[in-house]
Formats: sequence, C-alpha cells, structure tokens
Amino acid sequence: MNHDWTRSIRIGGATALCVGAAVAIYSTGVGVEPGASSLSAPRSTAASAQGANLPYDGRFTFARIRYGAGGGGFRRGNASWAHDYPQADQHLPLIVSEISSLVPRHDGSNVFDLDDPELLRFPIAYLSEPGFWSATDSEIQGLRQYLLKGGFLIVDDFEAEQWHNFAAQMRRALPEYEPIEIDGTHSIFDSFFYVPNPYVAHPLVRVTPEFYGYFEDNDPKKRMLAMVNFNSDLAEYWEWSATGQFSVDLTNEAYKLGVNYIIYGLTR
Repeated sequence: MNHDWTRSIRIGGATALCVGAAVAIYSTGVGVEPGASSLSAPRSTAASAQGANLPYDGRFTFARIRYGAGGGGFRRGNASWAHDYPQADQHLPLIVSEISSLVPRHDGSNVFDLDDPELLRFPIAYLSEPGFWSATDSEIQGLRQYLLKGGFLIVDDFEAEQWHNFAAQMRRALPEYEPIEIDGTHSIFDSFFYVPNPYVAHPLVRVTPEFYGYFEDNDPKKRMLAMVNFNSDLAEYWEWSATGQFSVDLTNEAYKLGVNYIIYGLTR
C-alpha cells in the first residue's frame, strides 16, 4: 500500500482556521452552470466506470467500489454502487485541494471491482449503498486483502434494515472483526476539522445517523480499517453542492467529514 501522499499534507491550526470559508464558498452554489467555476465538476463528465480509469501516478485519486447490479430503483443503470457518481467523487477532492496542500487528482476518479489488484495502489476506497451490495467470493477475498494490507474503506448511503446485508458481507470478509460504534470523541472527527457533532442529518430520509468502525484487533485505539456512515448519505451533499439543492450548513458539515476521512486514511 503506497502512502506517498502524506508527505504533501499540511495539517495545523493556521490551516484549520481558514478552511471553513473555502467549504462555504463551494457549497453556496458556485458554478451552478457547468464551467462557471473551477470548483464545479460538470455533470456531463464521462463515467470512468466504462473502463476509463485514470492511470496511477502517485497522486491521491478518489476510488469507488463497483459491485453487481443489485437493487436501488432509479440508480444509474440500476447499479446502487453508482449513486452520486461521478460528481461526488470529483467534488470532494476539489475541496481537499482548496483547503490543504494535498494535490489530489480532480480530472476524474476511478472505479474498481474489489478483486482488481490495481485497487491495492489506492489507500482509500468508497462504497455506496451497501444495503444492496453483492460480492463474489473473489471480491470478498480482495476486500479482506485490501483492508488487512493497509487500505481504508469509507462506507456511506444506507439506512434502517439495509444494515443486515452490509454486516453479512463484511462478516464474509472479516469474520473475526466486529463493527464498533464511535462518537464525536474519536480522532477521525479531529483529523483535519474538529467536528465534535458529526451527526449530519440524512438529506432524504428521516433517520438518526450512527457511526461505526472496524478496527485492528477490534480495538478502537488501533488503526481503523473501515469507517461506516449508517443512516447517513454524505455523498448526496457532495454531489449537489454546486446547485443549492441542500442547505449550506449541512453541506459544509458533510464536506468536513469527507475531508477528515481522507486525511485520516492517508495519515494513520
């Protein structure tokens, strides 16, 4: 697992004091029309899911996990893994580049199957709608290898009874691990922004957010392998942040959590 990106991250009080303004500017609707702002990723961006992944060059690149067609109703091609794709995957790295000295790729994003060996080059992966997640034995083995070799998985956009499918798939990959509930006191909520109240309301469903982690040796003081946002959909805020679809305050908080997850994943 390559962690060269950590050398270019600036984390400190001076940086943290001024980043709120950058997040607020982006989420107020800058670039509602494609091309109106360098911070707006056009909604016509070609889908890298069609085999056009960006070549590895050592820079941080947002990596999304693809899985079987599954459910998800109106999702793109009925594929739940693609919810909020590709705008969310491009907007979050843009924010990271604006508020830190990390220089991520924001000319696109990558999509991987869990058993793709190329995934091991990318230290952070994002999994959407795991309530509909299905995985082959090969993909489950790939996930286990990825996490135990140092990869960090961000799980987002699922709620209520969808937990059961997610937990079942994770048990296949990590049978010796259990999800452990965490709150605002965990260090992931202070890895860049200090976010003592991380419970950002789900933008579409009336549920109460909860956070869980999978940790080495089931010990919350050790490295987190996976960050689980349950009853939550942060990427919905990221996707629509240039349109004013959701409130500025909630969008800002969703971005803060996303930035924290990336910084945590690159530095732990």
